[in-house]
Amino acid sequence: MRRVTSMTVDRGQFADAVTPWEQEAWRAAALGWSERELVRHGLDEVGPREVRVRPWSILVRFQIGVGERDAVWYKASAPDAAFEAALGGALADWVPEHVVTPLAVDPDRGWSLLPDGGPLFRHVLDTGGAGPESWAEALGQYAQMQRVLTGYTDRLAELGVPGGRTAQLPRVFDELVEGNASLDADARRTLLAGRPRLLDWCAELDAYGIPDSLDHCDLHDGQVLATAAGRFAFFDWGDANIAHPFASLLVPARAVRERHGPEHVHRLRDAYLEPWTEGGPSLPELRRAVVLAARLAALGRAVSWFRLFPGTPRSGCAEASAHWLNELFAEAAPF
Repeated sequence: MRRVTSMTVDRGQFADAVTPWEQEAWRAAALGWSERELVRHGLDEVGPREVRVRPWSILVRFQIGVGERDAVWYKASAPDAAFEAALGGALADWVPEHVVTPLAVDPDRGWSLLPDGGPLFRHVLDTGGAGPESWAEALGQYAQMQRVLTGYTDRLAELGVPGGRTAQLPRVFDELVEGNASLDADARRTLLAGRPRLLDWCAELDAYGIPDSLDHCDLHDGQVLATAAGRFAFFDWGDANIAHPFASLLVPARAVRERHGPEHVHRLRDAYLEPWTEGGPSLPELRRAVVLAARLAALGRAVSWFRLFPGTPRSGCAEASAHWLNELFAEAAPF
């Protein structure tokens, strides 16, 4: 394989992020591993490398052909999200039709090498090639994937996927409130005053008996690939946890409301719920469960903001996490 050494590095708005990319030995190891895996797959670089450095991950794009889609992506996740590499490999075995199959993973180092999986759903939406009905299709397929994964929760935990099960949420809430340096004493008292409501919501949601599954936790249109007409794949699992499956609906419901209008949200909800109607609670009960799960999903979002490379300043993340803690008790229901 012809070695291509030209690289551009994009740090976005995170110039103060501390990541392994600054370490020469780490860069050499990561790039060397990627190069060897490309050779193993018979792939040859034909252009410069593009590097994206963020406080939570490092991406390197390797050009392997003349087309826009002729690319392979290396990803290194921050330590608290390093489970993503092993998870990606497992999902390719368990639900291959719903994810991108890695070319290689190094679970011990949290590294993945991925082929290009197709255009981002966001780009298809931006160019008018899809609308809210496509979101409904995507979420129906995502729900089908989650139903399969209800049988793998113990194995997900063994891979290191964090726990956010409904019964764990009061403890998660307590730790978030206590540990967030951006909250003053009054803000903590206000949040803790809502704890009895949190306990009631958790108990009601658990009573529906819907099994836990994998929750992406940040399922916006930039985390979905439009792999073919009417087919979608889901990627970027660094914020994921094991949780009530319906928690996944919070982020896409907000995205659809903002882009397409609130009148489409209920259709989106029901398209997601349809795969869950077999042999379980009624549709009205599922709709109530979605309201509870989507509200409680704010805790998963609050946790995910701290999965950063060590040494990166976390003040902004603490404020973002506090925002989601307050969203938990917001008056407006998610649906």
